[in-house]
Amino acid sequence: MPNKLNISMLDKAAQSIENSKGVFVIDYRGLTVKETQGLRRALREAGAHMKVYKNNIVKIALKNADLPEISGLEGTCAYVFYENDPVDAAKVIKKQAEALKKIEWIGALADGKALDAQGAKAYAELASRDELVAKLVYVLGSPLSGIASVCAGPARGLVTALDAVAEKKNAA
Repeated sequence: MPNKLNISMLDKAAQSIENSKGVFVIDYRGLTVKETQGLRRALREAGAHMKVYKNNIVKIALKNADLPEISGLEGTCAYVFYENDPVDAAKVIKKQAEALKKIEWIGALADGKALDAQGAKAYAELASRDELVAKLVYVLGSPLSGIASVCAGPARGLVTALDAVAEKKNAA
């Protein structure tokens, strides 16, 4: 007979999986309460949230949702569920891992695929959505500024020639 607490935790884990676009799994062993609170706060600002569930409960919730199983779910795992951009959440985890030296990547579930630690960590190296939009605007704007510069060239040349003629007349 399943424990009521485990059934409740399974429902919460299933709801977290259903309401998110994916999840990063990290080992948070050794973090103090204050460090954990700081991590949670930074993740919230990036549109993600961190939960701690029993690993077997998460395995069952993933199986019930017809999602692939994430390998390496052993020990102290925290699950970082993101609602929007996975890159933002991954960058926060990377920044905190570098600052605290206590967080290890275990894996992820992104775009319906299970990833190992290296695959999960690779998301932190990608450009964020805002960075990509800025690059797109630059790429689209560069030819337009070039065209404007070319179109202004003859007028600039005419002004330079008229200026030279005026200086010549003033000198004489």
